[in-house]
Amino acid sequence: MNINELTIGQVKELTNIFGNQTQSTVGLNTMIGKKCVIRTYSAGVWFGEIAEKSGNEVVVVNARRMWQWFASESISLSAVAIYGIKHDKSKIALAVDSVWLEAIELIPASSKAIESIEGAPNVEAE
Repeated sequence: MNINELTIGQVKELTNIFGNQTQSTVGLNTMIGKKCVIRTYSAGVWFGEIAEKSGNEVVVVNARRMWQWFASESISLSAVAIYGIKHDKSKIALAVDSVWLEAIELIPASSKAIESIEGAPNVEAE
């Protein structure tokens, strides 16, 4: 078999044989592709999908700044990632296409939290 002459079908077969683990799905990059609550060094708290990660730098897509948040149960940011937010007390900004952040903490969001945060109204200026 000449590797330079492989067909797409043969490449797919090899991928299935050896597994499809890429750098984005192993080790410290397991958050790539997941919707997370992100605590940053100086830009507050964000929610969105992790698109890229290198060290403490992340690119987040469909990102919403969580200007003010209150967990729907309990009191911590971890609880926000598990239970979601109280819409009447939280202030969640309109989503931006992408943002580069220095992250301290990435917390994968549960389906309940994703629905809650994505469904939050966009905060209006006071």
